[in-house]
Amino acid sequence: MAEQLSTAVESSIEKTNLILKDIEQAYGWPKSQRNQSYCALRTVLHLLRDRMPVQESAEFAQQLPVLLRGIYFDGWQPTNVPVKLNRDDFLFEVRQRFPYDVEGGTERVVQVVLDALSQHITPGQWQDVKDNMPQDLVQNFP
Repeated sequence: MAEQLSTAVESSIEKTNLILKDIEQAYGWPKSQRNQSYCALRTVLHLLRDRMPVQESAEFAQQLPVLLRGIYFDGWQPTNVPVKLNRDDFLFEVRQRFPYDVEGGTERVVQVVLDALSQHITPGQWQDVKDNMPQDLVQNFP
């Protein structure tokens, strides 16, 4: 049993690192800037989570590695969702929660994280996420 747990945890860390590396590669960041890629991922995940209805949010989370699932649900208040955010509100919230100045600004941060996530989520689930976002924001989705 302990061996299975160890394998599951290692697999989750590996999958999470792949998503973080996708973000870092898009920016050309070295691994030493892991805090930036983590902050970008966490910020966008939390805003996606808060924008979706509870059921859809839970279904999306099922496709995340266990480690990211914990980060995704950290601080979640399901009785307060979905939060109505249009594109400008979403970008404003990213800017408030992501304290780094990066090339391309806030829109680029969102695009890079969404690109990285979309590579690790089934197309059907990704479409469900898009269907729950405002149309003016979906244009940033891969």
